[in-house]
Amino acid sequence: MSETVVTETPIDLQSSEYYLNRELSHLQFNIRVLEQALDESHPLLDRLFFLCIFSKNLDEFYEVRVANLTQQLAFSREQAGADGLHPQQVLDEIHEICSHTVERQYSILNDTLLPALEKENIRFLRRGDWNDLQRDWIRDYFEKSVQPLISPIGLDPSHPFPRLVNKSLNFIVALEGKDAFGRETGLAIIPAPRSLPRIIRIPDELCPNGSAKGDNFIFLSSVIHEYADELFPGMTIKGCYQFRVTRNADLEIDHDDTADLASALEDELHSRNFGEEMRLEVADNCPDSLVNFLLTKFSLDENDLFRVNGPVNLSRLMEAIGQINRPDLQYAPFTPGLPKNINFKKSIFESIQAKDALMLHPFESFTPVVDMLREAAKDPSVRAIKQTLYRTGAKSEIVNALVDAARNGKEVTVVIELRARFDEEDNLYLANRLQEAGAVVVYGVVGYKTHAKLMLVVRKEGENFKRYVHMGTGNYHAGNARVYTDYSFMTCDDSIGEDVHKVFMQLTGMGEALRIKKLFHAPFTLHKKIIELIDRERAHAEAGKPALIRMKANGLTEPKIIRALYKASQAGVKVELIIRGMCCLRPGITGVSENIEVRSIIGRFLEHTRVYYFQNGGKDEIYAASADLMERNLLNRVETCFPIESNKLKDRMKRELEVYMEDNCQAWVLQSDGSYVRSQPAEGEEAIKAQAILLENLASAV
Repeated sequence: MSETVVTETPIDLQSSEYYLNRELSHLQFNIRVLEQALDESHPLLDRLFFLCIFSKNLDEFYEVRVANLTQQLAFSREQAGADGLHPQQVLDEIHEICSHTVERQYSILNDTLLPALEKENIRFLRRGDWNDLQRDWIRDYFEKSVQPLISPIGLDPSHPFPRLVNKSLNFIVALEGKDAFGRETGLAIIPAPRSLPRIIRIPDELCPNGSAKGDNFIFLSSVIHEYADELFPGMTIKGCYQFRVTRNADLEIDHDDTADLASALEDELHSRNFGEEMRLEVADNCPDSLVNFLLTKFSLDENDLFRVNGPVNLSRLMEAIGQINRPDLQYAPFTPGLPKNINFKKSIFESIQAKDALMLHPFESFTPVVDMLREAAKDPSVRAIKQTLYRTGAKSEIVNALVDAARNGKEVTVVIELRARFDEEDNLYLANRLQEAGAVVVYGVVGYKTHAKLMLVVRKEGENFKRYVHMGTGNYHAGNARVYTDYSFMTCDDSIGEDVHKVFMQLTGMGEALRIKKLFHAPFTLHKKIIELIDRERAHAEAGKPALIRMKANGLTEPKIIRALYKASQAGVKVELIIRGMCCLRPGITGVSENIEVRSIIGRFLEHTRVYYFQNGGKDEIYAASADLMERNLLNRVETCFPIESNKLKDRMKRELEVYMEDNCQAWVLQSDGSYVRSQPAEGEEAIKAQAILLENLASAV
């Protein structure tokens, strides 16, 4: 009798059960940010800041992500992702999650943060809390600063419902009586003046008793609410309720029908404030009849409605944080450290000639990057500067240096990405400024955002030209470099310099893809190379060699990368992923991903570095990149990924990755069901915070 052979059914790694939904994963990141508002290890004002950031992030989530899903449905472009969820299913889950989370956000504000702030003599005064002196001052403020700017709109056939600006503060008012023309409409809209601050500080001298001294604020919404009846003389206000509508703010430009990208973008920016409605926030005491009226006017339904117990835009509380001088309630300031391998007494070019330089911001200073450009602008030996700009800020030291260089006769070429979301207007301004100074400005490649972070300085040394390069994982933005973690790398390696030169040729000129020696670059080689490196690690494991992959990025969504990581895990490769935000990979599935750990670090600084480490059978390789492990970065953007070849610098980056893997306080570990569990030190275990350790090791106290 023959023996029956049982064969296991191969695991289909393309099955939707092995993938998490991108949008829902993104939402989980925002929830982790909100949780920081409850974390008493953060100073109190920083906890309030996290609450504001959550509000700002959720706005953008609706402006872009929810808008994209809604557009798919509206234009019958529904397309399920690797997770298999239909866009409508995703929208339904978003509604369910956001309903609970927004309610929790306001509960954290009202029940935890505001009482804690009041104990510190920081108050946000409601109308019933105003004393007589304050009330007199507020009335004067209304009459002199608010009333002259307000244009109340009574609703009738000659005054239709107005077009309201995206995220603007408005009031719907129920009226009784007739106006001077005999009209009896019953409803009006009050748009709050956009030029006025939403948070107003009450002068200290208006708080005469000791218990009321401190920092006292009122909301503009309270001022308008208090004196709304004076905007409708002779009529009776039956109710006044604040509301806000969030619109689709993602710009759409038809690249095939656009002769001038800058002009097309300028035209599109004007319409951003009036895109399709995505969400309605309204005061929770607003009557159903008025809420339904607004929903009808905005073509929204109950799933798009949020009734809130407080101001409709909590991100505006940031305005108050900047007016409170309480260093005891905020993180202690620090001075970013100066890299030890850069001799600031010498030319920065001499320092780079001696050895490659690596900096980790914000723990180490961004100043050397700016200094490199400033020196290049003045150095008579420098003949040309090439630079990419994605986000850099309207008042940029980097741009100032580029302007000086152009005026000093250097050949300055700048690739500005005009389509950097929500920075388009600043980038248009910077492009015009650079052109006026004599720089050559180009807008990258049609259809591909230029997200690479590159600076190339060409210097005449003797009879030859020498190339000096800066590459980074983050933007050329000095402000961001104080709050985002990013690597900067400086080198004069000939091969890397030639590679960067070729990337700029592709960005500014035309022709076939050029052969590049050391860099990986999207959309040409980066995606393929990362998969090859993962597969090589899998081959090491199959050969019985130690195998380890560590990857740190902001997002991991690309299905082929995920499948390659699953196969590596199946072969026994230990895979450690530090993914701040979206992650579509499911860890911990038996037979698929039990060797994969995914963690997200949420702390004082926004994690932004992209680092890819491969053990490679003992011949370690480590790369830093501008690209996340996402479809848009790997397939639809211009990105660069560069090797770190110095053993000393490699060892340093490996140690810093290990610190993140050891974090047991600010790490959130992804579970196979898509939820995250916060790490906590075991009993008797030392508490480890990666960012605090890096701050202590690399930065200087003030």
